[in-house]
Amino acid sequence: MNAKDIITQLFASAGITVNGHNSWDIQVHNEHFYPQVLAAGSLGLGESYMSNWWDSPRLDEFFHRLLRGELDKKARKSLAIKGEILISRLFNRQNPAKAYSNAVRHYDLGNDLFSQMLDQRMVYTCGFWRNAQTLNEAQEYKLDLTCRKLQLKPGMHVLDIGCGWGSFAKYAAEKYQVKVTGITLSKEQAELGRQLCKGLPVDIQLMDYRQLRQQYDAIASLGMFEHVGLKNYRVYMQTVFNCLKEEGLFLLHTIGSNNSTAYIDPWINKYIFPHSLLPSIRQIGKAIEGLFVMEHWENFSVDYDKTLSAWFENFSSNWNKLKARYDDTFYRMWKYYLLSCAGSFRARKNQLWQLVLSKKGVEGGYRFG
Repeated sequence: MNAKDIITQLFASAGITVNGHNSWDIQVHNEHFYPQVLAAGSLGLGESYMSNWWDSPRLDEFFHRLLRGELDKKARKSLAIKGEILISRLFNRQNPAKAYSNAVRHYDLGNDLFSQMLDQRMVYTCGFWRNAQTLNEAQEYKLDLTCRKLQLKPGMHVLDIGCGWGSFAKYAAEKYQVKVTGITLSKEQAELGRQLCKGLPVDIQLMDYRQLRQQYDAIASLGMFEHVGLKNYRVYMQTVFNCLKEEGLFLLHTIGSNNSTAYIDPWINKYIFPHSLLPSIRQIGKAIEGLFVMEHWENFSVDYDKTLSAWFENFSSNWNKLKARYDDTFYRMWKYYLLSCAGSFRARKNQLWQLVLSKKGVEGGYRFG
């Protein structure tokens, strides 16, 4: 059986027809597509899309069906992927020096890109869509939900680990009258974040979390834990524990994996988030054991499907404002990133968790209103 027959049968098992007529079907433009995907799996699929070897009218739905059909499990892991797994287990790919270079690769791509793609507050994490009709509403609801879960009160000093462009810090300072210290490894984020938070009690610092020493009344980390790395989970949690006051709360907002692994999807690793990792429940549990009491754990992963789809709509509709700086290959790469991830959340392959942790347990039980 040749490569074309094998790939065609694999897709058919997930209800996807090669050169079919459904919106989620795949249209192949270059016959080299088949051997490349067979040899390189996920990486080959993504790179061949960037090369315009294939298309699908509904890329998000293509991935939804592909992942619900568990084609990722049926595909053979390549030697390159096995090598990446071994390296990830042997070496710390998120030590302080590498963490900085990893952040720069993505978050310093350009504030113009992110300002055209995100909501008006520039929140680069999952929105909360319950009762929300727009991306702006979903992100404000998420920020307010986070503040309520942390039980913020006027005068508190809050730490935001991985603060991005200061969206949470600005919202918490404005709406809950707290002081916020935010840290990021991205110079682009820090510079714009300071401008956006000007006049508020917000201090954004260019800093690795391992440099933190001060104590805070509450700590939030929204969409940063995915960059910590397996070898640093315990160090990260110990650092947060040391920085949190005795009666304080810590909210961890992270994408999560259904399985414990030491590697990320190879295409995402190469082109989008180098050396990132999605934690599992077991890995998070091991990292917090003996340090924190788990007070609350919420999953709103399907909201990320809507968020990513909204980001793509913004990115696509504003492409004319960006294409002078970013080429057509970048457009296809970014479209693939946003819509493949949307499909992954729709397929429930990825999760989105918010955890609330305390140091000794909240007396009388934890509640948020």
